[in-house]
Amino acid sequence: MIWAIGGGKGGTGKSFITSSMGTYLAQKGRKTILLDADLGGANLHTFFGLTRPRYSLTDFFDKKVALQDISVQSGIANLDLITGSIGSLDSESINHGQKQKLFRHIRALDADHIIIDLGAGTHINTLDTFLLADRMIVVTAPEVTALENMYHFIKSAYFRKLKFIFKAYDLTTSIQETWKNRATYDIHNLKDLIIHLKQSSDRVRDIFDREMSGFVVHIVLNQVRTPRDILVGENLKSVCMNFLGLPVVYAGYARFDEAVLKNINSKEPFMLSNRLSPVATEIKALAENIIAGTHISVRKDVANGSLS
Repeated sequence: MIWAIGGGKGGTGKSFITSSMGTYLAQKGRKTILLDADLGGANLHTFFGLTRPRYSLTDFFDKKVALQDISVQSGIANLDLITGSIGSLDSESINHGQKQKLFRHIRALDADHIIIDLGAGTHINTLDTFLLADRMIVVTAPEVTALENMYHFIKSAYFRKLKFIFKAYDLTTSIQETWKNRATYDIHNLKDLIIHLKQSSDRVRDIFDREMSGFVVHIVLNQVRTPRDILVGENLKSVCMNFLGLPVVYAGYARFDEAVLKNINSKEPFMLSNRLSPVATEIKALAENIIAGTHISVRKDVANGSLS
């Protein structure tokens, strides 16, 4: 199963969540591979106390080394790491052929879980890698700019997916015309557009229902400090439904803890040295929710005084 972790903005803790969930899955006996796709800014290896790995995606792209052959041991049983291209590439420098080759090799990796840590931004290569996944995950923090970037990332990924569908079924022209005349049809946002298109034709409705049936985004809220912050995830669900018509899963949250920063600075895997901490418990819960596709019990957590 392929997981991809994005979010649009740097500094929200995507790499921390990636490394921590990967460690948890590996400890459960699941063979797990972490792939650092933050091309040009790869740092996932530092979360395991590794110096610059001998191989990286540079060797895959430039030296034609097979993806499986550039993975390195993380120091944790069942957990391997494929590091990004440190300083030599960025997402914009990868052409279509290279991207498709990478995707084929990712799908061919022998693992129970492959977790891809994406770089910041909404470049099409980042979005396409996100759409490759069986579990599409966005990590954000409960502060305005991070939330705005997260929503923009989800919207961009959704629209990218729709463009693939439009092109595949030769619907692009008719949809462009519909949007151009949106005032006539009382269309105000992407949700209204999709509803109008599905109502206009049984064929279009069937196409959307079939092609979008597996499009589910999982939200993870990081660096939560107050019970009110926990509720932000519920609000994000409402925004995505109201403006995009897109159901999302609020998979869980991880609280702010100074121990996280301490571990990052000391280059120690958090889930090993803090396995009984509240953050570790929250990481385990959100990983299980992502596997099952289930929501957290937000009201129950708030009522029980979580974070107190």
